[in-house]
Formats: sequence, C-alpha cells, structure tokens
Amino acid sequence: MEDMSIDSNEVCSILNEIMEYELAGVVRYTHSSMMVSGPYRLPIVTFLKEQAAESLLHAQLAGEKIAGLDGHPSQKIAKIEETNRHTIKDILEESLEHELYALNLYKKLLVAVENKSVYLEEYARAQIGEEEQHSLELKIMLKDFG
Repeated sequence: MEDMSIDSNEVCSILNEIMEYELAGVVRYTHSSMMVSGPYRLPIVTFLKEQAAESLLHAQLAGEKIAGLDGHPSQKIAKIEETNRHTIKDILEESLEHELYALNLYKKLLVAVENKSVYLEEYARAQIGEEEQHSLELKIMLKDFG
C-alpha cells in the first residue's frame, strides 16, 4: 500500500515557489499598471492593480500554508523579466504568460497533495480555478489585438 501522507518538505518547497512567484506578480502588475497609456488606460490600470492585490493575497495564502506545515516562508521574489515592451497588447500578453506559469505551479502542488490532504487539495484546486479564470479573461481582452 502506498504512503498517503504528504511530503512536507516537497509541499513547502512548491508553496515557496508559488509564494515567490505571486510576490513577483505584485511587482509585475504594479509596474505594468504604471506603464499603460492610450484611450483604454483607466480600465486596464484598474484591472492590473486588482491583479497586483490578488497576487499579494495569493502569496499570503501560500505563506500561511507553509507556516501551517512548520515550514519557513521565503523572503525572496521570483525573477522578473523586464522586456521594456509596454503597449497594452504586450502588457496583456505578458500577464497571460504570468498567469499560465502560476497555473502550472498550482497544478504541480495539486500533484504533490492529491489524495493525501483534502485541505491542500481543495486549496490547490481553488487556485487553479482562479488562475484559469484569469487566463480566460486575458485571452478575451487580447482578442481585439488580432
């Protein structure tokens, strides 16, 4: 019979990766919100600021899970690529890439906790749902750009 308990070290490592990536999202989205120009600036700035706030919340959630598993939440943030491309289309495309990468991190977490912790599995699934929703929203926003 296989071991049905989680590997706390592995799970904390993935959660720290998530936390660092979500914290990078705070910086990325905040920066992007400052770079938007053009006639659609206001709704897109609002959207990006909301994404920054949500990334902070997601980082905090991951950190709480780490603390609950007796791990040590990281103080690092993931590397952020500065492309110096700041058209609305570029910002939305980079945001989509960011969301898809985050989605994969939560899927990696799900694999590590599936059938081992209902609580962590539900958390991972909820985050996957949110990231999928954001990805779909960004794809719709990008439609007009061809």
